[in-house]
Amino acid sequence: MKKIYKTANDALDGLLQDGMTIAAGGFGLCGIPELLIQAIHDNGAKDLTFASNNAGVDGFGLGILLESRQVKKMISSYVGENAEFMRQYLSGELELEFAPQGTLAERMRSAGCGIPGFYTKTGVGTVIAEGKEHKEFNGETFILEEGIFADLSIVKAWKADETGNLVFRKTARNFNPPAAMCGKICIAEVEEIVPTGSLDPDSIHLPGIYVHRLIQGEHEKRIEQRTVSAA
Repeated sequence: MKKIYKTANDALDGLLQDGMTIAAGGFGLCGIPELLIQAIHDNGAKDLTFASNNAGVDGFGLGILLESRQVKKMISSYVGENAEFMRQYLSGELELEFAPQGTLAERMRSAGCGIPGFYTKTGVGTVIAEGKEHKEFNGETFILEEGIFADLSIVKAWKADETGNLVFRKTARNFNPPAAMCGKICIAEVEEIVPTGSLDPDSIHLPGIYVHRLIQGEHEKRIEQRTVSAA
């Protein structure tokens, strides 16, 4: 099956619709699918729900979709770097579902494995647990968290082969693999596509069976918070 597309717009062709749920990889601005996010912006699809660790920053990443009012709801762990996010949330324009970081990753991974829910201690006794089923195991209380089954996954990897096997670099490996797993369709943007068979099988982080479409592109790799020592 042909998986390689020329551009992000080509790869998204026929997939976007209003009201869909999209899982997006990345950690801060590391490993975000910036080309696909820009293409979603250009498409104009609206009332979108995004499951992503964070919401980008003002003017970059998912921040551009917030500015264009294309996002209806965020399922996130950390949203502290985006002033527009804060403004929309506090004014009631944006829905927010907070999820602890590990819980969010596991909700994606579980869905990718066909598991509709799991019990965790994380969040017990906090607002995270409100309205969720509680159950005791070995005398301890756990809450039920549901898997995130997305309509579409968009992720960023370092390398791919022509069948979609992916290799991630460092922090980009945090959320991209589980985000890729939980979508009905997964699109990966990568820095390099190599011939099938040229990747070391033991170095592949996500098998190509999860990846349906691929693009290769140039990436800005912006730094979210630059910290330098005094001269």
